[in-house]
Amino acid sequence: MIAAIVPAAGQSRRMGQPKPLLPFGATTVIGHVVDELLRGNVDDVCVVVGHEADLVARALSQRRVRIVVNPDYRQTEMLASVRCGLRAVPPDCAAILVALGDQPAITAELVRAMIGRFAAAGAAIVVPLHDGRRGHPLLLAQRYRQEILTGYDQLGLRGLLAAHAEDVFELPVADAGVLADMDYPDDYRRELARLSRCASEIADARSPLPPGEG
Repeated sequence: MIAAIVPAAGQSRRMGQPKPLLPFGATTVIGHVVDELLRGNVDDVCVVVGHEADLVARALSQRRVRIVVNPDYRQTEMLASVRCGLRAVPPDCAAILVALGDQPAITAELVRAMIGRFAAAGAAIVVPLHDGRRGHPLLLAQRYRQEILTGYDQLGLRGLLAAHAEDVFELPVADAGVLADMDYPDDYRRELARLSRCASEIADARSPLPPGEG
């Protein structure tokens, strides 16, 4: 079993409005992230909420997710939300995928590739790599659960990756979206433009060829 934790508890101060609830295609940013995780064959999705918790939970009410409240959501460190999620995911899961709630560039294809690499290579930590830079999501073996719950207070998950460098498998990906979360309005506009390009490419691929070009 693969469980996903989606930290979505922050106050979105730099964006000026709750990032998870921003419109994105036919849904919201958080709805899109969860949909991609579920399409990516994740078995259990835990969304950690805090700021505007009721509204975020309502936006996901029709999806197969569990909602966990982070009472310390005013902390700036994401680790507090990850820990809330870790306490809620099934104890028998093989690995935990930590996916950002403000990274709508995530794709089901990437999630499946990371899970496949984890299963095939026996990698304990899988990290997407684009142009020499590590991005998100992160896939972590269950054996690190207690270590994350009790350590790395000042470092977050970067500390875990540094402490277990020999366990990290870097999965090269062509899509720069693994590096792209959203903090500011310009970031949101960039992701909307990315979504529009993807929709156009899909439409072009599905359109029939003109007569004589088949």
